[in-house]
Amino acid sequence: MHSKIELKSNQTILFIGDSITDADRDLPAYKPLGFGYVHFAANTLLAKYPELNISIINTGISGNTIRDLKHRWKKDCIRYKPDVLSVLIGINNVARRYAEPEKLPRAVYEDEYELTYRQLLSQAKQQCDCQLILMEPFMFCDSPHEMDQDIISRGKEENEMFKGLRGYVNIVERLAKEFRAILVPLQSEIDKQIKLVPSEKWSSDMVHPYVWAHAWIAQRWIEATGL
Repeated sequence: MHSKIELKSNQTILFIGDSITDADRDLPAYKPLGFGYVHFAANTLLAKYPELNISIINTGISGNTIRDLKHRWKKDCIRYKPDVLSVLIGINNVARRYAEPEKLPRAVYEDEYELTYRQLLSQAKQQCDCQLILMEPFMFCDSPHEMDQDIISRGKEENEMFKGLRGYVNIVERLAKEFRAILVPLQSEIDKQIKLVPSEKWSSDMVHPYVWAHAWIAQRWIEATGL
């Protein structure tokens, strides 16, 4: 894996993913970057490197899976010819497995997730020759064993979802090595912090970060990229 990102003048950084990346970026108050981690990371870079004239784009869309990214990859990624591409995708892939029956067909299991993710990264490298940043999908959640003690208030589905997420995190780590991408180890870091800062302080649903937690994610992104 690369140790850091190298920024040059007039480069484009593109963030793509689901609702965590989207963060209401289409609402007038939050255009064009949303209120989330992209906002914090992007403005940190713009303030640190104003002389580089960096262009930063957010094409996250709420509810997306890797399958959805495949359908819009050319339009929302390749056409911008990013020099740096940051991807955060995964939680919806596993969440659909534990959702209402009508949403089950939208679930993306691990084999399809890895195959499709690899195809998209290959396409981006071939057509854009971009530097890659892969962010671990995550939940603000304690261990499955401890969640079993709290089944009534949190639900067994979330317990199973957290256990299922591990396979997707492992895939992202594997792809980061394969593509010599920078890995942002979000779930790995949350696992260290969750004993000190309980899940309800990070998020109301264990998935969507509070604003301060978005800032925390942006800090992890900055640290991982060396920017």
